[in-house]
Amino acid sequence: MHCRSFPPIASPGSWVLILGTMPGKVSLREQQYYAHPQNLFWRITAEILGFDATSAYPLRVSSLKDHGVALWDVLQSCTRESSLDADIVAHTIVPNDFGHFFTACPDIRRVCFNGAKAAALYARHVKPFLQDAPTVEYVQLPSTSPANAAIPRADKLRAWSVIKHNA
Repeated sequence: MHCRSFPPIASPGSWVLILGTMPGKVSLREQQYYAHPQNLFWRITAEILGFDATSAYPLRVSSLKDHGVALWDVLQSCTRESSLDADIVAHTIVPNDFGHFFTACPDIRRVCFNGAKAAALYARHVKPFLQDAPTVEYVQLPSTSPANAAIPRADKLRAWSVIKHNA
């Protein structure tokens, strides 16, 4: 199945960017980031930033923006049969345009990866090709995916606290 990512969620004042790899099947169907009900993304970010994880999607998106959090995926498109990052077909990978993104959001100071695969894809397909890249801190976070159940929620919550502005 050929997959295409969503546009970024960001505002000019965004200071932190959270990157996934590619939306899963449920997210693609719903046209919402992290729509799978067992994905902890919205529950974790809501707890850290102080908003209601059960509110309507547009309100959750606004809450991220209000806290200076941008959200996107490393990949613009790829082929993948399941929702698992491990199933991404390497030769089909097309990364998103981060040069344009960083120009539009010049205040990004921290890039957080939602899992190891997002970090690896960025390191291989994006970072070496960035011209005039901003000085940013890169942080690999434990994936919020239900496939990453081995790491306790409390540990994920602790690690993800870096998305809070004063962390």
